[in-house]
Amino acid sequence: TECERKPGSSLWVFVMIGNIVRGMGETPIMPLGVSYLEDFAKAENSPFYLGCLHTATIMGPFLGFLLGSYCAELFVDVGSVDAEDITITPTDARWVGAWWLGILVCALLNLLAGIPFWFLPKSLVKEGETIEPEEANKNHVVLLQGNDKNETKQTMRFIPFLKALFRNPVYMLFIFITVLQFSAFNGIMTFMPKYLEQQFGKSAADAIFLIGVYNLPVVCVGYFFGGFFMKKFKINIYQAAKIAFWLSFLVYLLYFSTYWTVCDTSPVAGLTVSYE
Repeated sequence: TECERKPGSSLWVFVMIGNIVRGMGETPIMPLGVSYLEDFAKAENSPFYLGCLHTATIMGPFLGFLLGSYCAELFVDVGSVDAEDITITPTDARWVGAWWLGILVCALLNLLAGIPFWFLPKSLVKEGETIEPEEANKNHVVLLQGNDKNETKQTMRFIPFLKALFRNPVYMLFIFITVLQFSAFNGIMTFMPKYLEQQFGKSAADAIFLIGVYNLPVVCVGYFFGGFFMKKFKINIYQAAKIAFWLSFLVYLLYFSTYWTVCDTSPVAGLTVSYE
């Protein structure tokens, strides 16, 4: 008898729209936050503040992994199904954790974290200066009026500026390195949990917990001390580039050594062994 095909659910649309709205809210944090620190902080304090910002950026995923580990231990229909009626365990391949619970918790926390931004002043005094906010507002209004008059000219000059930016070798090299770093980071976060489940028999909750504990706190320490050392020793951009190069080369050598630490492939029916 052929299997009956059940009608699909359209609830995935709500998840997609929610992720789009979340991305719209999260995207301005990094570019505008970095520009905000550069505009209102002293030059010698800016690297330390940026290190704190990136540290906080990593602490979020770390806490998210811990929350995900907790939610993965709960059955997907938690609250509507009696726990005694569940006959499978989190180590079972058919187990589905309460993934939706983490989304609700994070949405509530984002809402609460956004409330203090409504009470920030319209303008701040640059660190180390004594200009009054009223004068800063007047200067800001005059600047906006001048920008409105030249808006058409600025729009026409945007494309040449964009071409010049893409022809900047330093900028394009930085973009290329950033793409490689995020590709490696996303690969680890995507496939490492499943590898721990298959190779070491860990549950999804344990795999997520291990990744969060062993990876992200170390990155936080690196971001924090990187900004602290730049502020402490007054490292310029050229020196920072050399330090970043040699440290990245060292990391490459460490990762390259993993080619000699290989585990035996687990038997998977239909993939590495026959179904018989």
